Amino acid sequence: MGGVVPLERGAAGFEEARVRRVFNRRLPERQPAAVVRAETEADVVAAVRLARERGWQVAVRSGGHSWAQWSVRDDALVIDLGGLQEISYDETTGIVAASPAVRGGADLAPYLSERGRFFLGGHCPTVGIGGFLLQGGQGWNARGWGWAAEYVVAVDVVTADGELVRADATQNSDLFWAARGAGPGFPGVVTRFHLQTRPLPRHFAHTVQAFGLDDFDEVMTWLHDTHASVADTVEIVALTKTDPLVAPGPILLVTALAMVDDEHEADQALAPFRKNPALDRAIFVIDAEPTTPEAERARQLQDNPEGHRWAVDNAWLSGIAAEVVPAMRRAYTTLPNEKAFTIWFSMAPLRELPDMAFSVQSEIYLAAYVPWEDADDDEHHQAWLAGAMADLEPVTVGQYVGDSDLRRRPHRFLSEEAWERLGRVYADRDPDRLFVGYLT
Repeated sequence: MGGVVPLERGAAGFEEARVRRVFNRRLPERQPAAVVRAETEADVVAAVRLARERGWQVAVRSGGHSWAQWSVRDDALVIDLGGLQEISYDETTGIVAASPAVRGGADLAPYLSERGRFFLGGHCPTVGIGGFLLQGGQGWNARGWGWAAEYVVAVDVVTADGELVRADATQNSDLFWAARGAGPGFPGVVTRFHLQTRPLPRHFAHTVQAFGLDDFDEVMTWLHDTHASVADTVEIVALTKTDPLVAPGPILLVTALAMVDDEHEADQALAPFRKNPALDRAIFVIDAEPTTPEAERARQLQDNPEGHRWAVDNAWLSGIAAEVVPAMRRAYTTLPNEKAFTIWFSMAPLRELPDMAFSVQSEIYLAAYVPWEDADDDEHHQAWLAGAMADLEPVTVGQYVGDSDLRRRPHRFLSEEAWERLGRVYADRDPDRLFVGYLT
């Protein structure tokens, strides 16, 4: 089989391979039939054909960052793409080709920066681009530049028949549509993404305002009513986290990152934050201070520690401030430990989505991230998260599959039309359900 030798369940080394590179160490008990670590596209083709011969389903691991560990599936062949690490750039088109296991911040970003280019990778630098892009890709400044999946111009895919094909807007367009938003429901193995890059912004500057939680209602009501009017070159995130160097307990941070051409443009873009009505009570204020992409990614790495157990959930929120802000209060003001954090991410004003599977969004995205280390604390942290999400239900219009575990709290992440269309793609491309699909 082209040199592909599966490591089967029970063999020496299988347990390590079963969960290799899986970020969430609250590891599942699910037992795949075997694991193949692919080193080339030919290995992927051979592995898919082998699975069909053996009667196994196929699960795929690119970066290993899915909170629900999509790639660890009972009785399936796990194709681990960690050995595929290609990156190549075409200066004439500005298109970069990259393998799914390439990490958006740690690998792709510095490669492109050397060439004066930029791509909207995941905020956490160690996230692989594969699952990130298949789920839509909520990357840097999504409110202004759109979803990372919108920059996918083609994918190379191994189909359920074990054939390697190119999918883009003119050929295999059904797979191209599905590859931009179907997530783990994609009926194929993407071996290479072709991505349109952007010019690297010449100036990065951030505003950061820190508040005590007593100011939560006032600050978030003001932000709710203001964020849509801010320049679309600014990424806006409000989060609650614990930083012992600033305060003994959790604090509320309003952050705005301008990615622009020069200092003057940044100053103008960040000016609305100087009108925060609680500014005189701020614990500290950073105003339009120059920063770098490297510094921003380093901060993200600190907030997303390796080797931890995680529970994560999210919601797309919609409504007036008087409805939304109280619904968020538990998620923001009762963090279950000092490593947990909750983010509010602006997507306003909403941009119209292109024709792709990703199809559910709203003006506000909220996600709560809870890391811990002791298995004895599992029940406590998961119960807190369930309660916080229950409070949000009256103002929730959907969820982002990239921060979801559909077994715990299923909610719509595709529109009804997109869901039906994806079913038709599956019926045509993978009628035997070789690929495992959603874990739910």
